[in-house]
Amino acid sequence: MFRVVLASLLLATPAAAQDPLKVVTTFTVIADMARNVAGDAAEVVSVTRPGAEIHGYSPTPGDLRGAIDADLILWNGLNLELWFAQFLENLGDIPAATISDGVEPIPIAEGAYEGRANPHAWMGADAAMVYVDNIRDALSEVDPSNAETYAANAEAYKAKIAATLEPIRAELAAIPEERRWLVTCEGAFSYLARDLGLREMFLWPMNTDAVGTPQQVRRVIDGVRDHDIPVVFCESTVNTDPARQVARETGAAYGGELYVDSLSEADGPVPTYLDLLRVTSETVARGLTGAR
Repeated sequence: MFRVVLASLLLATPAAAQDPLKVVTTFTVIADMARNVAGDAAEVVSVTRPGAEIHGYSPTPGDLRGAIDADLILWNGLNLELWFAQFLENLGDIPAATISDGVEPIPIAEGAYEGRANPHAWMGADAAMVYVDNIRDALSEVDPSNAETYAANAEAYKAKIAATLEPIRAELAAIPEERRWLVTCEGAFSYLARDLGLREMFLWPMNTDAVGTPQQVRRVIDGVRDHDIPVVFCESTVNTDPARQVARETGAAYGGELYVDSLSEADGPVPTYLDLLRVTSETVARGLTGAR
């Protein structure tokens, strides 16, 4: 059906403008990264909207319309956007770049995707540097006339990413090691936990698996009790009830929602990727230090 829809869209849509470059990304986090690297040299849009759950997203004819005149497609890879391969095939011959290429992956520990790479690599500052370099290279390949601009913007942006997490690293390092646990709903924070020196526990490994089952809740309740973990969290795009149940039954605090898969609207709490990193890491630090 998408092929028929795409054919009609192609007939109805004028040729893409040559200036500025049009870049389409699969979700809002990548879009914001790309805007910072591109500056004024490109228009960047995201297929998924702020606040969307991206794993099992179903593209619409409108999404195809918004992407058919793109000069470049940027996507995460690592089995995050399970819908993307068909979407890209429907778009035809548009350059695409997988911006997680070169990241040292953390394997998923359990569930249907056990052993595969955890796809949420942008949550770690070290991996985010790889993302920025890949975005720079992809933009420069399709638009070499602005390569110097992309290179300069990328270096400035990487410095901002590093500076965002550095104060949180120092704050968490002061917490006794046995209390440095990050307990969440989805196992989406493995890269952040690694960067911040935290051990990780989660209710389910991926939002595409079964979520919030009694077995998952019981296992995490036992783990929180065994390790005397003071706080649990959940991410903003899923049902928080299982995490709240863990908190009630263990006496741990519920530390609030963490942001991972999606930015907010411009007037929300995390309108940029730097805000997402800062708000999420500060929320974790507040919960673990008891400064709520």
